Amino acid sequence: MDFNDTPEEAAFRKEANDFLSKHLELKNGAKPRASGESALARAKAWQKTKAENKFAQITWPKEWGGRGGTSMEAVIWGQEESKYDAPTGPFAIGLGMCIPTVIAFGSDEHKKKYVQKALFGEEIWCQLFSEPSAGSDVAGLKTRAVKDGDEWVINGQKVWTSGAHYSDYGILLVRTDPKVPKHKGLTMFIVNMKQPGVEVRPIHQASGGREFNEVYFTDVRIPDSDRLGEVGAGWKVALVTLMNERLAVGGSPGPDWGEIMAYAKTAGTMDDQAFREKLADWYVAAQGYKLTKFRTQTALSRGQTPGPENSIGKIITANHLQDICNSAIEMQDHYGIITEADRMPADAIFQQSFMWAPGLRIAGGTDEILKNIIAERVLGLPQDVRVDKDLAFDEMKSG
Repeated sequence: MDFNDTPEEAAFRKEANDFLSKHLELKNGAKPRASGESALARAKAWQKTKAENKFAQITWPKEWGGRGGTSMEAVIWGQEESKYDAPTGPFAIGLGMCIPTVIAFGSDEHKKKYVQKALFGEEIWCQLFSEPSAGSDVAGLKTRAVKDGDEWVINGQKVWTSGAHYSDYGILLVRTDPKVPKHKGLTMFIVNMKQPGVEVRPIHQASGGREFNEVYFTDVRIPDSDRLGEVGAGWKVALVTLMNERLAVGGSPGPDWGEIMAYAKTAGTMDDQAFREKLADWYVAAQGYKLTKFRTQTALSRGQTPGPENSIGKIITANHLQDICNSAIEMQDHYGIITEADRMPADAIFQQSFMWAPGLRIAGGTDEILKNIIAERVLGLPQDVRVDKDLAFDEMKSG
């Protein structure tokens, strides 16, 4: 692995850092996740500033408002931006997953209509895949689309849709043919989240936030011109989105070994041998993940495409975060149940992240799904037996 920047990469890193230091403050430890109208307005303003200065999407072509840079420059930008208090959350799904899918499968009209507005923070997108009855089996979805002239009529429900309550558009995966096996009867569409028949219901999370949503579709009409890919080829389109999703959610923004070590010093628990052993384990895991990311970085610098080993990152970091926060709360004894930011150490970041961490183990593929990917595509182990692989969807039993 080569950990050193080339002269060109070093110059870009300096340019990126100079720009960031003029507009943002450096992070000072992990902070609670911001939400609400003011946080959304700040995120939109930062997105516009990045786009105006060609830092919004490093690898996108210049004609779409991007920089036309390399994948390695995109990695460098991500590394540098992560050091600052950058409000990027509302755009991670749209620019990281949805718009790349629109670019890959949409028409020229789609690209002209949606890409630049999303890039400049004028429109926000969400991803509408998961359903209550399907679980981690995306292809088991039941939301139906029936053709009516030049339009499709959509009825069904999606769940766990991040940001749907403030999104303008979404990419929607639905079933257009129940007479074929489940992976073959799907189609992807662009949906206007503000149109009649679309109802968004925020889910009150254990952490106190309302970032996820249920979304109901009742006789929603979508023109066939807003279809992405061919009819029945939605699974192929969805795989592009899912690949981008698992790269996007690979890391964790919550507290790491550094934050809990700093707190342990003030709490007087650094003399505890059992805690020091756990701290060493967390440090080793963090360094291992860091070196794994360097492998991805090296592959990109050589013009190679990173493989399915990227699934390792989310398994490590999500469980890592949960363990660290649980230990910090135990350290606080009975005071650990207090969640008010103004009353607790580190603005109650350990309490908030502990309640949020289990969701990270589901988002972008559950631990079990990602372990299957690693087993099958990295280690070359046999695939699970899939008895419904060639069965028509409407013949499958459901309870």
